[in-house]
Amino acid sequence: MNITVYCGAAEGNDPEFIARARELGAWMAGEGHTLIYGAGNSGMMGAVSDALMEGGGRAVGVTPRFFILAEETRSDLAEVVISDDMAERRKWMIEHGDAFIALPGGMGTLDEITEVMTYKRLGLLGKVNKPVMIYNVNGYYDRFFSFLDDMLDQGFCRPIDRSNVIEVRCLEDIVHALRCVGEIDETRTSKYD
Repeated sequence: MNITVYCGAAEGNDPEFIARARELGAWMAGEGHTLIYGAGNSGMMGAVSDALMEGGGRAVGVTPRFFILAEETRSDLAEVVISDDMAERRKWMIEHGDAFIALPGGMGTLDEITEVMTYKRLGLLGKVNKPVMIYNVNGYYDRFFSFLDDMLDQGFCRPIDRSNVIEVRCLEDIVHALRCVGEIDETRTSKYD
């Protein structure tokens, strides 16, 4: 399966962030899953891709042309998809993913995973289930989940929309969430597909 992983180009301040990124990459390699990610070679992106490739896994990097020019893209990936801009990059990563995971990261990570959340909300991910997970390592995303709960309380999202965003706290949670991949998605709310 293709798992799209969003995460930071920085390491963050908690060593657990890198440890969990490496654990995820190693597990994906062992299970034969393909990593789709932002093609970076540093921080969380470097950690997840390093571990995956050390385990013999396949990584597809998707990067806008200007990152290539800035030499911020790994050169040893199975495939590098070059986009004209960030919007095209996000679109490709969504279209080719079977599941989506946000590890700790910054504004780019939030931009990417919230777009996937919106696609899920609108039914634009298709007829089969593609889980949208946020990996809440050591409570990194606690305030984000509180904000989502506030959105629900204030009437800006429905309970089904809120439940479509899966909080995972360990690798076992990810494995459990992936069990529904490919099943018919009963939460689809759109006629756009």
